[in-house]
Amino acid sequence: MDPIVRMSANELATRIKAHELGPVEVVRAHVERIERVNPALNAVVAERFELALQEAESAEHRLMHSDSSSLPPLFAVPCTIKDFYGVTGLPQTGGIWRRKNEVATADSTVVRRLREAGAIVLGVTNVPEGGLWLETHNRVYGRSNNPWDLRRTPGGSSGGEGAIVAAGGAPFGMGSDIGGSIRLPAAFCGITGHKPTGRRVPNTGHWPPLEGEHEGYLCCGPMARHVGDLITVFDIVSGPDGVANVVEWEPRDPRHVDLREVRVFPLDEGGVRVSPELRLSVRKSAELLERRGARVERLRPDLLREAIWIWGAMMSEHAAPDASYAELVSGDPELSVGRELARLVLGRSRHTGPVLALIAAERLMRRFPNRQATRLLELGRAIGRELEETLGDHGVLLHPPYARTAPRHNAPLLRPLDPGFTAIFNVLELPATQVPTGLDARGLPLGVQVVGARGRDHLCLAVAQALEEELGVLTPIDPRDRNARA
Repeated sequence: MDPIVRMSANELATRIKAHELGPVEVVRAHVERIERVNPALNAVVAERFELALQEAESAEHRLMHSDSSSLPPLFAVPCTIKDFYGVTGLPQTGGIWRRKNEVATADSTVVRRLREAGAIVLGVTNVPEGGLWLETHNRVYGRSNNPWDLRRTPGGSSGGEGAIVAAGGAPFGMGSDIGGSIRLPAAFCGITGHKPTGRRVPNTGHWPPLEGEHEGYLCCGPMARHVGDLITVFDIVSGPDGVANVVEWEPRDPRHVDLREVRVFPLDEGGVRVSPELRLSVRKSAELLERRGARVERLRPDLLREAIWIWGAMMSEHAAPDASYAELVSGDPELSVGRELARLVLGRSRHTGPVLALIAAERLMRRFPNRQATRLLELGRAIGRELEETLGDHGVLLHPPYARTAPRHNAPLLRPLDPGFTAIFNVLELPATQVPTGLDARGLPLGVQVVGARGRDHLCLAVAQALEEELGVLTPIDPRDRNARA
């Protein structure tokens, strides 16, 4: 494996500016890596390799005629972008058949900011149909696979992004998250990912566009193998753009966090049974932080027992009365699930099974008794207040990202409540960083979420970096070699 594709974005930028690596050399190494691993992963679904190499040549010319101190932070560093973002000239399908010919005519805000910071976009990555599922599969591009085991899902909805970053095709990329769509792929693929505080990064140019409270639930955030890269990219993409409803928080540097002031609250309950290895991962993470000076405290174990139901109620509360998932993916609000299931069996449906299940679930949720929905809404708000008060300025919650490590393809359909481990933090608008914690007995990545109060993204990232320093970074792997190790 080319050593270049093992490097972090920060290291690549530093070595390029020091003339130790050339921009063309770096971009070409990642293009070649994608060409090697992508046939097995189906992660990158549209590329701009020729343009990227041209941009690298321009960067090389600039490097020869500039003072390195004047160069932007991600100068000539390659990246990939989730299909949901607008990247000029590339598809923006959302994994939806009726959008298969949609091409972005402008960059989304975060892509523009990354380009201004010097990054070079290699291509866009695969997503589930419509995005609201943790299996990256659609009728436009097909199914993506996990590089640690091709029989398993890389997660979703940023599953293509998680897979290609884990396999070394890009040092970092951009995902988005409304129920775990950054953290689940990061956990399943053994990389890091940060879901920011709600409304901290503008969603402008992201599809589908969301308004009102949903704008705070959907979070644009970075994915990378190194927490330091998350810190760099988060700083670049954050802040108002004059379009999206962005809340300005006081910027704080994760490097200035003193772990001796940090209070850690391990919690491994989420309404469903958690695997012993992930429970142990949470406990060991707390112990490592305690050894570095943090204070470990406890939360009541049943705090998040109804997490997935709270997420569903709060998502439904602010949905437009005439909006529906069926209309989003098909253009037909009255789409017949039964008829589409029959077509699916015959191989004629333009929709995937999980999407049809989600449409049926949404229609069922809308029939919930009002008193049940009201109870869940009140409970969700009460939990939000309790967490904010308990965590405060120096507290983090350690929580599993999922009930188990990366499941086999289609298995998540049998356990629809498991995403509650991540989804609850979207509707509470709390920041959360997923960090790998090693491998299980089958060689699959383990991970833990570090969750903070709103605006404490720096604290989540600092604690995640401390864990990374203790546990190491999982190296990029070849999807045909399951024996790769940290």
